[in-house]
Amino acid sequence: MSVTVDGDKSGLVPVRVRRILRGPRPENVPTLIGTAVTLGGLIDIAAGVFPRFRVSRMHSFAEVLPGTLSPLGPLSAALSLSAGVLLLLLAHGLKRNKRRAWRAVVVLLPLGAAAQFLWRHSVLGTLFSLALLALLLRHRDEFAALPDPRSRWRALANFVLMGAGSIALGLVIVSAHPRRVIGDPSLADRLEHVLYGLVGLEGPVGYTKGVDWTVGYSLGALGMLTALTTIYFAFRPEHPAARLTDEDETRLRVLLDQHGGRDSLGHFALRRDKGVVFSPSGKAAVCYRVVSGVMLASGDPIGDVEAWPGAIERFMDEAKAHSWTPAVMGCSETGGQVWTRETGLDALELGDEAVVDVADFSLSGRAMRNVRQMVKRIERNGYTTRVRRVRDLDDAELERVRRAAADWRGTDTERGFSMALGRIGAPGDGDAVIATAHKTDTDDDPHSPYGDLKAIIHFVPWGPDGMSLELMRRDRSADPGMNELLIVAALQDAPALGITRVSLNFAMFRSALARGEKIGAGPVLRVWRGLLVFLSRWFQIESLYKFNAKFRPRWEPRFVVYRNSRDLPRIGFAAMQAEGFVNVSLPRPFARRRPAPAPRPCAHIVPAPAEREIHAA
Repeated sequence: MSVTVDGDKSGLVPVRVRRILRGPRPENVPTLIGTAVTLGGLIDIAAGVFPRFRVSRMHSFAEVLPGTLSPLGPLSAALSLSAGVLLLLLAHGLKRNKRRAWRAVVVLLPLGAAAQFLWRHSVLGTLFSLALLALLLRHRDEFAALPDPRSRWRALANFVLMGAGSIALGLVIVSAHPRRVIGDPSLADRLEHVLYGLVGLEGPVGYTKGVDWTVGYSLGALGMLTALTTIYFAFRPEHPAARLTDEDETRLRVLLDQHGGRDSLGHFALRRDKGVVFSPSGKAAVCYRVVSGVMLASGDPIGDVEAWPGAIERFMDEAKAHSWTPAVMGCSETGGQVWTRETGLDALELGDEAVVDVADFSLSGRAMRNVRQMVKRIERNGYTTRVRRVRDLDDAELERVRRAAADWRGTDTERGFSMALGRIGAPGDGDAVIATAHKTDTDDDPHSPYGDLKAIIHFVPWGPDGMSLELMRRDRSADPGMNELLIVAALQDAPALGITRVSLNFAMFRSALARGEKIGAGPVLRVWRGLLVFLSRWFQIESLYKFNAKFRPRWEPRFVVYRNSRDLPRIGFAAMQAEGFVNVSLPRPFARRRPAPAPRPCAHIVPAPAEREIHAA
């Protein structure tokens, strides 16, 4: 299968791969219906709130309509408002083909149509709601997606968001009848009236001509919606996110023993927060994590290449069943070709992985002068290094390494997904490599829990003859250059461990950074490089590339696989969440405190998941 690049070869343009399985793109009916339901919800809300919006020619016949009778009129306004709010909440579920959202909307649309006819006397609005209902019934087979992973803690988020929205909308309702308000109530009086109205009590604001009934019923409806939706989220069954089971891990380790040398990211499939789908033959697997509706895989499938299509098909079936957006982060060129061939997805070059061939590494030569000088200076300051397999550490030292790795983490946010394992020293990970830096200093605290330990680098296995960098941690009081010292030590001691290749950090957009600084680079490429340099203040894009380049590696391209271009922002946001750069969890006072998981017989979870940090000199 041929891969062509549109435009230049800078890696900035998507790699267009021939789509074998994708035919003519059908019209996205659920998206159109979801948009129409959003419009219908806004119309229902407007009809229940604003008096002028309710004026229609049907009012000439209002005397014979039941909506003109009290209290049916105010009740109909509250019903229209409630139906509109719920339709807005459910529209996103319809766009994602959710079956439960479809069922709820099918019930709400007739209620909204009745409220439109009784309160607003709008034949057009009623027919719009009924037409949407007919469209939903006609395309009911399109809405078959299963629920997303969820927990009861969403009830708290719903209460906060719905409460804030109800207060804001309540202020609009209270202020929507300026000619019927008695006196000139202040903003505090209006807010007090809203808060009282949400719990069914009468507030300080008065109205004439029965408007107080309409406002009261509308505010009460908002308060009831907030309470009922919160209760629903609190008591509905939980659907926990997929996690790697002991059986899954055992099967994956067998595949890694047989085919782990193919992909340097293979061992990271053993993260505990990933789910897995296997091919029908069991000879291949795809590991994934669902973040914000994106089914995010990382690296290539695990196992025999011939069985990859079966695992990919299972992955796509799972994504379709839940209406998740499928995406793959950091797959190799071979993996990208298989993914695009089997699914019709597109691929975009994301960056490059730095791989050092141990036989070619040397500190001699002008190109390695800076690294050589830095390492020699640190060694003269009294630092020593040790490079060992994890299985060669005794229990006391292993526990000290784990504690140091947890305490030296640079941020409170847990980081790492594509190239982080999240634990050190699991019994099944005895082939992993630990490089440590030590310094005996009379000024050190003799009671320090870390002893003379000053820095740690952890590598995970990459087949029988390789290793992949997993984390780098150092004591903040240590001299700059600890990471360079330990990487050089690991590369120099690698032959004694039977290691012939070492995968270092992944450098995003390396091609753009490298080509953009060369003579003859075009204006577009220079602007793109300037933007990347600017973003490097927060995301270590340029610094990570320059750090990797110090060791003269060969660069292996990595790709992101996606369905269409409009999914890229969503995929990027989900990837940043998975890596820990964006945190959308509840604030700390409301965050759920999970009990420590019971230790498994085949793994130990480190208290602080791994992350990669660069501390430049």
